[in-house]
Order: sequence, then C-alpha cells, then structure tokens
Amino acid sequence: MSAVQPRQQTLEEAYSEPANFLEIDVVSAKTHGFGRQRYTDYEVRMKTNLPIFRNKESTVRRRYSDFDWLRQELERETKILVPPLPDKALSRQLPWVGEKDGLFNDDFIEERRKGLEIFINKVAGHPLAQNEKSLHEFLQAPEIDRNYTPGKVRAR
Repeated sequence: MSAVQPRQQTLEEAYSEPANFLEIDVVSAKTHGFGRQRYTDYEVRMKTNLPIFRNKESTVRRRYSDFDWLRQELERETKILVPPLPDKALSRQLPWVGEKDGLFNDDFIEERRKGLEIFINKVAGHPLAQNEKSLHEFLQAPEIDRNYTPGKVRAR
C-alpha cells in the first residue's frame, strides 16, 4: 500500500488572497480633552472578504467604553462566551495618582491598545459573533447607535 504524497503548493497559491479573511487592527491611540473630560480613543481598521460584512474595509475610532459596550451587548444577546477586556485600571484613576502613572501614561495606553486588539480579534473571529448587529455596528458605523435594534445580520 503506497502512501499518498502531498502536492506541493504553487507560488500563486501561497501568495494569493485567502478564501476567507478578516483582519482587524487597533492602532493610532489619541488622547483628547483636558482634565476630567480627557479620554483616549483608538483607530479600529477592518479588512475582510467575508460576505456577511456590508463594507469590505472600514476605519472607525473607538474608546474603551465602546469596546465595553460591545462586550455587554454580546453577553446579553448571544450565547457566545465573550473574552474579557483588558483591565479597567481603576487604580490609575485615583486622585493622588500622578500624570506619569495615570490613565494617559504612554506605556499603559500601548498595553491597553494591544489588549483591545486581542479582544476584538477573538470576538470577530467567532463565527456566531460575525452575525451579530452589535459587532457590525462597532466595526463599521462611524458613530455607535446605542439604541440600535439587536439581532442577526444576513449575508449579502
């Protein structure tokens, strides 16, 4: 009995666009405002060829609270086990914590950015989450409509 020999992949196959892909990057953190009105947001870039997504590319800016909104929506509306968000960092918000150790410290912002990118990629990579309106709202709407009607998205 002879073993089946695997066929060698061609260069075209190796470097062509995959059948299905979903790439999400969280980049370009920016801090806005002053004093108690200060906050940081992040650019969320998505590229995909999955038919479930209306836009094949999108770029939106999102705050930590927007990621938290998505997590809460998915926990409430689905049976998906939603991964945790990076730490809320309450100890960095105490009044006696200095500027260099607070929420707007560059190292903290970068660590949070990495954690948010891991979170959104885990969530968006879940096949059931890809059908949720909340995920589409988060990834593709210029501003999140928190009064949206939860539900499923149908492939186009």
